[in-house]
Amino acid sequence: MNQKLRYALIGCGRIAPNHIAAALNNADELELCAVCDPVAQRMEAVLEPVPPQQRALVRRYTDYREMLRREQPQLCAVATESGEHARIGLDVLRAGSHVIIEKPIALSMKDARALVDEADRLGLKLCACHQNRFNKSIRKIRSAVEEQRFGRMLHGAAHIRWNRGPAYYEQARWRGTWAQDGGALMNQCIHNIDLLRWMMGDEVTEVMAYTDNLAHSYIQAEDLGLALVRFASGAYGMIEGTTSIYPHNLEETLYLFGENGTVKAGGKSVNIIEEWDFRDGRGDPALIKQQFCENPPNVYGYGHTPLYADVADAIRTGRAPYVDGRAGMRALELVLAIYKSAAEHRPVQLPLGDCATTDFEGRFGR
Repeated sequence: MNQKLRYALIGCGRIAPNHIAAALNNADELELCAVCDPVAQRMEAVLEPVPPQQRALVRRYTDYREMLRREQPQLCAVATESGEHARIGLDVLRAGSHVIIEKPIALSMKDARALVDEADRLGLKLCACHQNRFNKSIRKIRSAVEEQRFGRMLHGAAHIRWNRGPAYYEQARWRGTWAQDGGALMNQCIHNIDLLRWMMGDEVTEVMAYTDNLAHSYIQAEDLGLALVRFASGAYGMIEGTTSIYPHNLEETLYLFGENGTVKAGGKSVNIIEEWDFRDGRGDPALIKQQFCENPPNVYGYGHTPLYADVADAIRTGRAPYVDGRAGMRALELVLAIYKSAAEHRPVQLPLGDCATTDFEGRFGR
């Protein structure tokens, strides 16, 4: 039997319970040795689901550097405020640990490239936590893409129609700031933006966009983003992302249209296949919709557990993670390109050079 990988979590905020649950669900592979957060109460709260006997063995730290030095974990997850992801991720890699970084992987192209380069240099695994790639619905759709059942892709669309109000931003003052977060596209919408780019062939040549802050005067960044994306294949993409839907989250949908197929994934977090129609006629659409449907309790879905299992296997076998650092960098690049196009009122070509969320400070007069 393989020896378990020593696992630690840095950051015990809103998403941290999903990481702890994923580690516990992969207990055959991972040993939870430590958690780190500046606020002791948050560490205790996130460890509440851990069985008491095991919980007593988990060390708590307020300084992640001390944790890395003393615990020498083999896998760390970074779930801090977004603006700290790259800095902490680099420290984790340099301490000799593989790393899972919550989305977005960084807030600048320079930092994202540094993470990817450092992981390559050290021979360590870098995983971007885009867990929706592991949704049952998304994995089924991806199989159709890889089998080329769509034929030539024509266009796709990502719609994220959610709600975030004052209470959400008051919970953590870094949210909605350019230095530590970005807006709706970077925080709430990046998962579906990642899926659209991935499904449509990854290579983007040009972006045209508008962004605005229409209903959140208390944050610096956007609460609405609208973009047109041109892919290298000649296909097009449309992105609509907002956190201003009244009165609560409405939907997250992904449409894919090819010359030989039409698919729509919907639900709160693209966890349901709502349309499945292919020219080849393979499979019963009604049965596929039934088999590849999930009803998660929140928008985070069930993807963290299989993502953790994949990273553990990647470490054991030496292969790349299913969602590696380059995937995280591509999602970041597309969001930053949207920001740049909207700010400069012009089409923006990719690949993108140096660009960061902080380039857009003062964009909406805040």
